Amino acid sequence: MQTLLLALGFGLVAALSALAPGRAFPKEADVSGQWYLKAMVTDRVSDKEPEGVTPLSIKALQGGNFELKITMLEDGQCQEMKVLLEKTDEPGKYSAYGGKRTVYLQKAQTRGHYILSCEGELNGEQVRMGKLLGRDPKYSQKALGEFKKVVAQIGLDPKRIFLMEQMETCTPRGN
Repeated sequence: MQTLLLALGFGLVAALSALAPGRAFPKEADVSGQWYLKAMVTDRVSDKEPEGVTPLSIKALQGGNFELKITMLEDGQCQEMKVLLEKTDEPGKYSAYGGKRTVYLQKAQTRGHYILSCEGELNGEQVRMGKLLGRDPKYSQKALGEFKKVVAQIGLDPKRIFLMEQMETCTPRGN
C-alpha cells in the first residue's frame, strides 16, 4: 500500500515533465483550486491500483511554489498525501521530495484539463508517471485521447493507463 501511495505521489510530481515546447505554462490562478485525477500511467509495474480518489487540491504558494493534496482509498482505508512543488529556474518545471523528482505541468488542448508528468527516484528506483487532471469529474474522450498521445511521446505505454474512480469524500486514518 505504501508503495502505491508513493507511486501516486510521485506521479503527481512526474506528470509535470511532459511540458510540450511552445505551450505556455499556466498562470497560478488557472491551476489553483479543485481538480479531478482522471487517469494515470506509470512505467513501474504495480499489482494494485487505488480503489478511488477524492478531488485533488492545488494551492499556489509564495514564490511560485504549489502544494498538491489528495486522498485516496486503498485496501479499504483512506490515505492523504501532500506534495510540495518547488519552482525551478525553468518555466513549468518543479522539483519535489527534496529534489529527488522533477515535475512538469502542461495545459491540455482540451478545455479544463492539464497533464502532469514526473520522473525521478522512488524507493531507490527511477520511475516516470503521467496523470490527467480535469476541473469536471466527468470523463472527456477528447482529453483522454490527448493524454494517450502525450504519454506515448514521453515514452510511457498508453495501454497501461488506468482510469481513476472518483469519490467525493474519504476520511484518512486517524482523523
